[in-house]
Amino acid sequence: MTPPTENGDSSETDSSNNDSADETRTVLEERKLTGMRRTIANRLQESSQNAAHVTASREVDAEALSRAETQASEAADVGVSVIDVILRALSETLAEHPGFNATLEDGVHRLYETQNVGIAVDIDAGLVAPVLASLESKSLAEIALERRELTESVQTGDYSMSDLRGGTFTVTNLGVLGVDSFTPIINPPEVAILGVNRIRERARPDEDGGVEFRKQITFDLSFDHRVVDGADAARFLETLCSHLEGAEAFASDDERPTE
Repeated sequence: MTPPTENGDSSETDSSNNDSADETRTVLEERKLTGMRRTIANRLQESSQNAAHVTASREVDAEALSRAETQASEAADVGVSVIDVILRALSETLAEHPGFNATLEDGVHRLYETQNVGIAVDIDAGLVAPVLASLESKSLAEIALERRELTESVQTGDYSMSDLRGGTFTVTNLGVLGVDSFTPIINPPEVAILGVNRIRERARPDEDGGVEFRKQITFDLSFDHRVVDGADAARFLETLCSHLEGAEAFASDDERPTE
């Protein structure tokens, strides 16, 4: 902190110090926020200011998840990835916890039957979340195919703003970049976002009193505390964990049952 001058005014000293600091910094590049980057910045600031952000984390055994990925890839014509299996388990979880498949606008918490899940994709202009519509109606193979097509269209610039609208929940995956945990920011007007981290092997006690190494994955669920509580988030993650520990059942679901 800069000490005040004799007359109690520190502004002159502050200004002098700032000028001196500027002289010691060499600017590499200046980037003005324009276009999509400005839009992203404004939306993130809006989310941070308007939502009561809380993040709950849960570590999940990923052995069945990994097996389901392998089995589904062998059975399907399209390659299935870990994130596809997670999306399939997420669909079941959202059906059981509809308060998270929702938006909050003008003081109204709207819960949706349709699961329009945004998939965060990193492109040169910034982070966008194209929407994988009607997740609740898709088999694992359909999810894998449509997610891949959606991601590729965004990465090549072959998409429109309508592809980014209408979301009811968002998933962001930093596990592919080696991240163990982070705090996702809610995509307004949605009320929750799920962060997916990398799979890693962790030592765990086995049934014989020894130690075994098992694959583990951590999920970070950010939610708007104005409409859902911490206990709700804990139950959501518990349900997701349960579905992932039985993920091999998804590998053979050729089509989702319809009502």
